[in-house]
Amino acid sequence: MKRVLALCTLYPNPANPRVGTFGARSMESLAARGDWRVNVINPIGLPPMGLGAFSDRYRARKDVPEESRENGVTVHRPRFTILPKVGARRNASAIAAAALPVAKRLRQNAPIDLIDAQFFFPDGPAAATLAAELNLPFTIKARGSDITYWAKRDYARQQMRAAAQRASGLLAVSAALARETACALDVPGDTLRVHYTGLDRDRFRPLGHTQVRAQLGETLDFSIPNDAPLLASVGALVERKGHDIAIEALARLKREHPEARLLVVGKGDEEAALRRLAAERGLQSHVHFTGSVDHDLLPVLLSAADVMVLPTSNEGLANAWVEALACGTPVVTCDVGGARELVTRDLAGRLVERNADAVAAAVRGVLAQPCDPQDVAALAERFDWTTHASELADYYDGLPS
Repeated sequence: MKRVLALCTLYPNPANPRVGTFGARSMESLAARGDWRVNVINPIGLPPMGLGAFSDRYRARKDVPEESRENGVTVHRPRFTILPKVGARRNASAIAAAALPVAKRLRQNAPIDLIDAQFFFPDGPAAATLAAELNLPFTIKARGSDITYWAKRDYARQQMRAAAQRASGLLAVSAALARETACALDVPGDTLRVHYTGLDRDRFRPLGHTQVRAQLGETLDFSIPNDAPLLASVGALVERKGHDIAIEALARLKREHPEARLLVVGKGDEEAALRRLAAERGLQSHVHFTGSVDHDLLPVLLSAADVMVLPTSNEGLANAWVEALACGTPVVTCDVGGARELVTRDLAGRLVERNADAVAAAVRGVLAQPCDPQDVAALAERFDWTTHASELADYYDGLPS
């Protein structure tokens, strides 16, 4: 039995059960193999008591248990102090300081073979510090905004570059992100290995199109006519995901499809602004904000949709792309990150410029050429958690000690 200690700043917890689910499924699928014992350190950042309004935002985190057993993985949640909006440059060192006592205690009980940072920032520099203290090899994974956002900040890029140069191995969730990571951090491209996400194929599969619309409409208390185009925009309600562009595209589509609907799936700081935009465009009864949905409802929602629309400005390889295709639903998105590795032909959807006119035109194209959902789902066959775990175990086994 080998042992990996994963450092993961985005991981589901009772205060936010939908955050970082992809990281949790990755570690759980590895643990399910039986040849790797998995411990996860999921540091919980809390602001100083004197920050007033900021403290309210993080209050739910205070009651998260410091240790729990979750789906075959032991999760440790030490606390560290954060300074919201201004303290990012010190987060990696603060995380390392909080995680080190946990890591030392775990190593006293059993050997640790390696440390795995699940994101490049701040996890990567923190893992580098832990590995140096414990004299262990470590690896880092690039997932998306850790490169496309943080590598544009000098202090973060310097920390990430130093960590990358010391790491025993580097992963990226798409070939495009691997190239971008190599360029941004000045590391040889052949040091990065592509490791695609997994997928629960029993859950994410095509369901009966018209049947699920009735079920979904009843669940959401939202009218979804069977013969009307239904769009779904899935992702955190933040500017870079482009939900506002999806709403504007719906306004254009209503000219020829007056009953068209849009489901905005996710939560985030932009929700109020997006609701105002829908109202300004007279779309209150045509746009429904679902909030976060669980993984039992999401396949129903994606199967019911004609198109999954995500006019995102940057991604590594969006889980929503993969999940939509697996449910037989074409994707309209932008040519960012690993999108070209998924949307390889019209059957999978369209890659467009990031504006409402282009998105609306692409949706019209998809609607004009309806595809068999089973054919669309076949494009995502390579994504499953068993394959993901097998590739990860092989990668770990091949790392220099």
